[in-house]
Amino acid sequence: MTIQLAASAEMLYLDLPFSERVARIRDRGLQVEIWDWSAKDIEALAASGAVFSSMTGYLRGELIDPTGAEELLRTAAQSLEVAARLDSPRLNVHGTGLDGKGLPVKPQAVVTGADWLAAAKTLEKLAQLGEKAGRVFTLENLNLPVDHPGTPFALAQDTLALVRAVDHPNLRLNLDLYHAQIGEGNLIELCREALPHIGEIQVADVPGRCEPGTGEINYPAIGRALREMGYDGVVGLEGWAKADPDHALDAFVAAFSEVGLDGDRRQRTAGRED
Repeated sequence: MTIQLAASAEMLYLDLPFSERVARIRDRGLQVEIWDWSAKDIEALAASGAVFSSMTGYLRGELIDPTGAEELLRTAAQSLEVAARLDSPRLNVHGTGLDGKGLPVKPQAVVTGADWLAAAKTLEKLAQLGEKAGRVFTLENLNLPVDHPGTPFALAQDTLALVRAVDHPNLRLNLDLYHAQIGEGNLIELCREALPHIGEIQVADVPGRCEPGTGEINYPAIGRALREMGYDGVVGLEGWAKADPDHALDAFVAAFSEVGLDGDRRQRTAGRED
C-alpha cells in the first residue's frame, strides 16, 4: 500500500513568507497542510500548484454550548467555501475552540454525559455539512499534559468514541500520534483500533515535536505496521524542524517511504545476525 505524505507549512521554513513555504513543500512532491485560512492569500495559494491535504475547518466555536456550536457550524460553512477553492478534501476540528497558544478558549476539566451527547449532535451536523460539500471533517486528538491542558474530548479514545458514535463517512479521525504518545502511548495498537475511522494521521517525535528520529517514537516501525494494516491514506508531518527543514523532511520521508522501511528491515536483520 502507498502512503501519501504531507507536511505542515505552518511549522517548517519559518524564515520564509508563507507562499514560499508552500512552494518548498510542493517542490518536494509532498502535499501541504495549512491551519487558519482567514489570514492567508487564498487566491495565491490556489494558484500555487500545491496539493492541499487538509486545513483548519472552523474559526471559532465549540461542540457543547448551543451558541458556541452554532458559531462552529457557521464558520465551518465558511471554511468549506475556502476548501472548495483550494480543493482540500479534509477540514480539521478540535474538541473545543483553541486560542493562539493552542489553549482552550473555555477550559473544561469535567465532561458530563450531557456534554458528550451535545458534542455528538454538533459533530453530526458538521458531518452533514461536509456531505453536502463533498468534504470530510476530521476530529483531532490533542494532549493535555504539555500543549493543550483543559481541552475537552482531547484523548484519542475520546475523539474515536465521538467519531464512532456519529458514524458518518464525512466525519473521520485525525489521529495525531505526537499527541497520542504523550497522552496514551501504545501507538501501533491505537492505529489498528482506529483504522476504520481514520481520515488522516499526523506525526512528530516526542519530546520536542520535531521530525522522526529526534525522539523516542519508532516511526519506521509505525510506517511498516500501517502498510501491513492496509492504510493508504495521508500521513502528515506536523512538527518543527530541529535544525534544518530540508533535513526534517528527509527524515520524515525516509521514515514512511518504502526505501526507508527497507533500510530499517536490513538494519534489524543485520542486528539479529550479529
